[in-house]
Amino acid sequence: MSRASPTPRRAALAGATGTIGAAVLRQLELEGYSVTPLGRAVLADRAALTVALAEAQTEVVISCIASRSGVPKDTQAVDYQANCDLLAAAQAAGAGHFILLSAICVQKPLLAFQHAKLAFEAALTASGIAYTIIRPTAFFKSLSGQVKRVQAGKPFLIFGDGNLTRCKPISDRDLARFITSAIGNAEMAGKILPIGGPGPALSLREAGEMLFEAAGKPARFKSISPRLFTAAAKVLGLGAPFSDWFAEKAEYARIAHYYATESMLVLDPATGEYSAELTPEFGEDTLEAHYRALLVRN
Repeated sequence: MSRASPTPRRAALAGATGTIGAAVLRQLELEGYSVTPLGRAVLADRAALTVALAEAQTEVVISCIASRSGVPKDTQAVDYQANCDLLAAAQAAGAGHFILLSAICVQKPLLAFQHAKLAFEAALTASGIAYTIIRPTAFFKSLSGQVKRVQAGKPFLIFGDGNLTRCKPISDRDLARFITSAIGNAEMAGKILPIGGPGPALSLREAGEMLFEAAGKPARFKSISPRLFTAAAKVLGLGAPFSDWFAEKAEYARIAHYYATESMLVLDPATGEYSAELTPEFGEDTLEAHYRALLVRN
């Protein structure tokens, strides 16, 4: 495996318009990198992509791209093929390091997008380029969708008793800092790195309680059974062979069930259980502070 340049200063970033990609772009600029953002139009043209990377004398390529829907067609085109094209262009242009933003949920792949991400991870590790694969836990954004519900006096929605899953959410800023810290870092090269924010691991109910406390309101919850998603997936799946619409909605239901029942923590290979202790932590931003900031802005 080739090794990353010790002091690369020219980076290309795919997915700069996304939530995490935008944070990575800000962090790269803050650290003084010369950055070439790669838009969707360029990513769709491998020849143009190779030229763009070569002309920018790109030393490190960072991919933060991900399918927006998670349905099989989109995830194959984006999570796998677009990344494969980016990797080929990076190698053709002489880049020395490829940093991939993946996801911790690929440890237990049951969904189309997880299999696509794993397929590209395998292609990347076999490519010969120096690589770093980063698998974050939950983002603050994924735990912030009910802020307006709580402010409006509505109950916080949980699955089951709200303690079915746990995670160590990480902020956009901290994740961006972790990603850029991999550049030119020999200790992070050639590795798959799970990462979470500062602990402890939180259940959905605990996140809800934290939000109510920040809002100065008594905690109120409404439980939804994950079985509803399983039932929906089965019904919608009947029409999947005949309609893309049914196929997409069935996959959405399977995705919803997965996130309602699986923790976003490192899966202990010895026990087969999710482990907060084995999930590394990074950064300083807390979900509680994030909630308080959102409540002020809203």
